[in-house]
Amino acid sequence: MKQYLDLCQRLIEQGEWVENKRTGKRCLTLINADLEYDVAGNQFPLITTRKSYWKAAIAELLGYIRGLDNAADFKALGTPTWLANANENEAWLNNPHRRGDNDMGRVYGVQGRGWRKPDGGSVDQLRKIVDNLSAGIDDRGEILSFYNPGEFHMGCLRPCMHTHTFSLLGDKLYLTSYQRSCDVPLGLNFNQVQVFTLLALMAQITGHEPGRAYHKIVNAHIYEDQLELMRDVQLKREPFSSPQLRINPDIKSLEDLETWVTLDDFEVEGYQHHDAIAYPFSV
Repeated sequence: MKQYLDLCQRLIEQGEWVENKRTGKRCLTLINADLEYDVAGNQFPLITTRKSYWKAAIAELLGYIRGLDNAADFKALGTPTWLANANENEAWLNNPHRRGDNDMGRVYGVQGRGWRKPDGGSVDQLRKIVDNLSAGIDDRGEILSFYNPGEFHMGCLRPCMHTHTFSLLGDKLYLTSYQRSCDVPLGLNFNQVQVFTLLALMAQITGHEPGRAYHKIVNAHIYEDQLELMRDVQLKREPFSSPQLRINPDIKSLEDLETWVTLDDFEVEGYQHHDAIAYPFSV
C-alpha cells in the first residue's frame, strides 16, 4: 500500500497536465514508476483504501492466458472490462477488421498465444515459456509480449501492460512486467493483481518457488475527473494490512489454466478495505 499511495501523492504533487486526444480529457502525468510485489511472502497487493474487485482482474488474466478475443467470453469468465472497448470505441466500431458485437480483435492474449509469422503459421509464446521453465531453462528470453505494432489496426486497443519477462535463479522464479500507460486510480490495482497472480501461477505450474515481481510503468496518470476523489477521499484514508492470495494447488499445468480453472480456484484471505470509490472510466 505504501508504494501505491506514494505514487498517487507524487502524481498530485509533481505531475504535469497533458491533453489526451483519445479521451478528450486532461491527465496529470508522470514518467517512470517502479513497483515491487513480494510474491514469495504472499503479500497480495490489493488496495485497501477503497474496495478493489480482484476477481475481475484475475478473470481478465485467465482470458489473456487462454488467448480470448471476445468481450462476451471475458464476461463469462467473470470480468466485463472489455465490453466498452469492444462495443463503444467509435474508431473500432468503424474498423473493417471488426467481426461483430464483442469482437476485440488481435489484442493481448491473442498475440501471446498466436503471434503470426510472416511466412505463415504462428508462435505460441506462452507455451514456449512454460515448457522452458518446466525444464529448468532460462534462455534470457523468456518473454511474453502482446505488443505487435504490425497488427495495432486489427484490435480495439493497443496493450497497456505489454511485456512480461520471466527470470529463473536456481529454483526461484521472478517476473518483470512493463506497462506503457496506466490509469492509476482505476487500472493500477487491476494491473498489480495481475502481475502478482501471473508470477504465482507460472511458478506453480512450472514447479518453482515464486520470488519477487517487478512492475515498471512508463506513463502513470490521473484523469482530471478522477483527481478530486483521489486527493480528497482516497488519500485521506488509512490503509489496512495486505491480504493473502490462495490458489488451488490442483492447478498444475497450462492445460489446466486453459480448460477447467475458474474464479472459484482463487481466494483472498484477510482483506480489510474502506468503501468503494466510483472513479470515472475513460474509453
